[in-house]
Amino acid sequence: MSKNIGKVSKVIGAVVDVEFSSKESTLPEIYDSLEIKREDGTILVLEVQSHIGENIVRTISMDSTDGLSRGTEVVATGNPIQMPIGKEVYGRLFNVVGDPIDGLEVLPKINDDGMSIHRQAPDFDQATQLMVLKYYLKLMMTGCLSIGKLLTLINYQHLLKFYLQE
Repeated sequence: MSKNIGKVSKVIGAVVDVEFSSKESTLPEIYDSLEIKREDGTILVLEVQSHIGENIVRTISMDSTDGLSRGTEVVATGNPIQMPIGKEVYGRLFNVVGDPIDGLEVLPKINDDGMSIHRQAPDFDQATQLMVLKYYLKLMMTGCLSIGKLLTLINYQHLLKFYLQE
């Protein structure tokens, strides 16, 4: 499979227009990620937001576009932005494109190790409703117990005042 390559045609702040005008290239889908390799070796990730006609897509940059110029090569990944998933992500800090920013190891985010940031929301099924109901009941019971203890303390305080006055 050949790479789908385009070129930056316009940069206005975080908005970058990319043109895919070669015969081999096709327009990427909305929400697909595009990558630009910068001179310092870092990768700038863009996300396709709309097709604006004439083989041009409008994207939003996930990082600063300082130093980005027209004509810069852009590679379409064919996938949306992916985030790592699993128990390894608990307690970790990630940036908007799924790269760790806590100084720990980089986690894989392709195939079964990652998930698109634009996915269908989970169904709100009967089990979820029951879980929410149990949570609110527990919260309400905890609140009632706390209020009961508070009232008991207030009553003891009144009794102490009564006995200490004599």
